[in-house]
Amino acid sequence: MASLSRENLPAPAARRRLRAIQSHLLPDGAGAGAGGGPDPDSRVQANAASGVLNERAYSVVLPEDLRTGKWNVYRSARSFFKLVSRFTDHPDIGTLHDNFGHAIETFRDCKYLGTRVCADGTVGEYKWMTYGEAGSAREAIGSGLRYHGLPQGVCVGLYFINRPEWLIVDHACSAYSYISVPLYDTLGPDAVKYVVNHAALQAIFCAPQTLNRLLSFLSEIPSVRLIVVVGGIDIHLPTLPPTSRVKLISYLKLLSQGCSNIQPCCPPKPENIATICYTSGTTGTPKGVVLTHGNLIANVAGYSETTNFFSSDIYLSYLPLAHIYERMNQILGAYYGVAVGFYQGDNMKLMDDLAALRPTIFCSVPRLYNRIYAGITNAVKSSGMLKERLFRVAFNSKKHAILTGRNPSPMWDRLVFNRIKEKLGGRVRFMVSGASPLSSDVADFLRVCFGCQVLEGYGMTETSCVISCTDEGDTLSGHVGSPNPACEIKLVDVPEMNYTSEDQPYPRGEICVRGPIVFQGYYNDEVQTREVIDDDSWLHTGDIGLWLPGGRLKIIDRKKNIFKLAQGEYIAPEKIENVYSKCKFISQCFVYGDSLNSCLVAVVAVDLEVLKEWAASQGIEYEALEQLCNDQRAREAVLAEMDDIGREAELQGFEYVKAVALVLEPFTEENGLLTPTFKIKRSQAKAHFAKVILDMYAELSTSDPSPQKVS
Repeated sequence: MASLSRENLPAPAARRRLRAIQSHLLPDGAGAGAGGGPDPDSRVQANAASGVLNERAYSVVLPEDLRTGKWNVYRSARSFFKLVSRFTDHPDIGTLHDNFGHAIETFRDCKYLGTRVCADGTVGEYKWMTYGEAGSAREAIGSGLRYHGLPQGVCVGLYFINRPEWLIVDHACSAYSYISVPLYDTLGPDAVKYVVNHAALQAIFCAPQTLNRLLSFLSEIPSVRLIVVVGGIDIHLPTLPPTSRVKLISYLKLLSQGCSNIQPCCPPKPENIATICYTSGTTGTPKGVVLTHGNLIANVAGYSETTNFFSSDIYLSYLPLAHIYERMNQILGAYYGVAVGFYQGDNMKLMDDLAALRPTIFCSVPRLYNRIYAGITNAVKSSGMLKERLFRVAFNSKKHAILTGRNPSPMWDRLVFNRIKEKLGGRVRFMVSGASPLSSDVADFLRVCFGCQVLEGYGMTETSCVISCTDEGDTLSGHVGSPNPACEIKLVDVPEMNYTSEDQPYPRGEICVRGPIVFQGYYNDEVQTREVIDDDSWLHTGDIGLWLPGGRLKIIDRKKNIFKLAQGEYIAPEKIENVYSKCKFISQCFVYGDSLNSCLVAVVAVDLEVLKEWAASQGIEYEALEQLCNDQRAREAVLAEMDDIGREAELQGFEYVKAVALVLEPFTEENGLLTPTFKIKRSQAKAHFAKVILDMYAELSTSDPSPQKVS
């Protein structure tokens, strides 16, 4: 039996720990499956000390320190003796270059990168590049960078939206030992300037839309030597002054130069830096997360232990490639030979792209899943009594079958759900949600309506993406599953929030992660690195979790974004916003409170179509939408529905919003209220809506004479 990977333990201690863990395993043969063969899941013995339960164990609990006897470290039941760092079937893959080389060798003639956007800007059917063709383009781009004198080890920026060239450039960086630095295409000039200078980028690949931003401060980014415009034509590119040190060329010209001057690859080592991902953050200056090739391969290899993709799968790429969530999906997809079709670049046309591509894998974020949920439920409610009743019967019957492990009747799909499945192309077999919590109601709804696996993952850039994910076959919603087999997790007490590992019935605390997936630190920032990684190499996430039966992790709070109300109650606004997001009137919601006030208020970006339909049903006349948003009756209707949803979610009394303001303008990256991953920038939102918040508290003060202020 393999030994535990704990380099800091002496050999005798490691042996003692191994014996302790072995004592919680059943003898070989005792865990036989129904067919008489071994069932690895059933070898874990039910034992109160180990925290393993009589039901299926998704995690195994181990002791962090043999001397204290405290069993508090959780690992995946799939790989608890040794953390995964390489693919089980291909342990020779240690870098992103190795991974894509495996893909080229195995899937050379298979479809890889597809786009609907033609060279003239028109949109048609998807046209595909094979893995072999992408490999040749990768060599040409990498050789082109060498042709322009870029030495290996320097940083290369990618400053454009998802399209085939993004992945080709990224593969070229891996093959020629460059460090890729993604930049969100929505970043403002100050943030772009900061990242370019902080990482000392020597080359930047951009689109015509982002080129002008770069040129506006070209003299302030002295490290840049080469700008490559993707989707541009050389004759249409602006001419730089003769004195400029920067070369400006098109992607096609660089490709041609590379093809004429092919250079051998310069393969990296697993310990070499693969990428520096700058986290947008909700406050403060962007931080550069340093990830090695070994970090990324370990994360994807661990995730592959729990999830099966196939070379026949088709994936729609629209989530920002600058975010680690989408990067991880692409690395895993290449390993399995998945075909990747790109969206047009416009989220408003996403449904059209889904219909054309008909993907089998769909990864998204709760914000979109909530919209799908709201759209379907509203359509059902307005379809008439008979159709609504049919939907309810079909939904309840199919849900009950899924939760009890039976096959639902195909009749319900024919009568009701096949038409809903067509919304995503009709072939989705696998849905994943990440980036923020997904309501259990929405997860169950998607599972029933689309008839597919719905998995929820939890992760962060600092862990190369996945920390935990729900396991295939687990029908319980409302949690983020078991640990990635490439890491271990423990919960650390947070006494100021009354969370401890001794809490009953479930241990609670701050989620800490350790293993080969944890980043190397923040680029050129030792101080902030030490704030999140302790002396025992545990990464402190700032998220609060609890362990459910079977070793499933549930996110319940956020350590950083909490605040106190005047009476001393702690508030986690993101949790409350997630509850209220199911309100039909709400497109987005910002919940506010502080220690000077005793209750919460909310600013709601309304769903205009729903609000207008409501106004028509109530016979309310208005000259402008602003007038309708300010109408007391509209605000009362929205607040009443929010109260109903709060009761369904069993919010505490102090978690209810007591006043609401309706606004027309959505929260966006452009107006500075959202990060590129759709998280609210709380300090900016507070400043932006300061007067609105004051007005709500002033209105509330008429019934409560205590002073109301905004801190």
